Amino acid sequence: MIIHNSFYFDSSDGFNVIHAEEWLPEGRPKAVLEIAHGVAEYIRRYDAFARYLAENGILVVGEDHIGHGQSVMEGMPYIYFGRENGWDNVVSDLHKIRTMYGEKYPDVPYFLMGHSMGSFLARTYLIKYPGDVDGTIIMGTGQQSGALVAGGKLIGNIIGKLNGFDKPHGLVTALAFGSYNNGIEKPRTAYDWLSVNEENVDKYVADPLCGEPATVGLFLDMLGGIGFIRKQENVNKMDKTKPVLFISGDKDPVGENGKGVKAAHATFEKAGVKDLTLKLYPGLRHEILNEDCRQEVYKYILDWIEKRI
Repeated sequence: MIIHNSFYFDSSDGFNVIHAEEWLPEGRPKAVLEIAHGVAEYIRRYDAFARYLAENGILVVGEDHIGHGQSVMEGMPYIYFGRENGWDNVVSDLHKIRTMYGEKYPDVPYFLMGHSMGSFLARTYLIKYPGDVDGTIIMGTGQQSGALVAGGKLIGNIIGKLNGFDKPHGLVTALAFGSYNNGIEKPRTAYDWLSVNEENVDKYVADPLCGEPATVGLFLDMLGGIGFIRKQENVNKMDKTKPVLFISGDKDPVGENGKGVKAAHATFEKAGVKDLTLKLYPGLRHEILNEDCRQEVYKYILDWIEKRI
């Protein structure tokens, strides 16, 4: 029987309280997988995937990032990491969980998976804490250009100074997500880029904890993280002996329909990562865990982990 628990811990920022969840398999786990979710969503959206892994002996844990899900302090804005060091604080929160579960299960292999914004957080983690995890799954990622990052930061800082960093702004939302539906013929919603599966898109739209516009501050935090991980000299700091899986849909606009995923993969290849895998699913968009073929995706990830335990 799977045991599903919620718990809370103090954030690395010294202010927020973080909501987290775990899915425990029967008996001692053969591995632990920590999940870093994407922007404007929360960890319980991974429930079906987590239960599948727990049924196969893998403990799954993850938190709602600062400003997301149930990690929003009373009176605080949604989709906001804070005015200072927001990105690093969230990465440190991921490390807090890793430390907790490393103490609980010191001899159990530990894996990290990041989706979308979580993939950028996971890539930051690999640079900040080289060798700290036994394998990493990079899902729904991309590789934005230096010019795009610099331009976005310039515009974001101007808007933030004029209108506040803790508020969303239409121009920032358009810059971050406005083009994602461009490759879809006659989209039904603003979020069709998430998934070919219309039921999944409709659930996302109807979920009050999903789809909130990102604040200007979070937009800048994310651009800072993206700028950090795109630099080859930073990627080179990773532990090259630990396996990495890049996995996405080849119609995911975040990864430029595979182009950005391949570019990010190439930086890991250039760094000398010895066990490096690239998997692109034909026709799938951003949320490959929620498409009609999700059981196939679940099994691929499970097999990848089991081969590296």
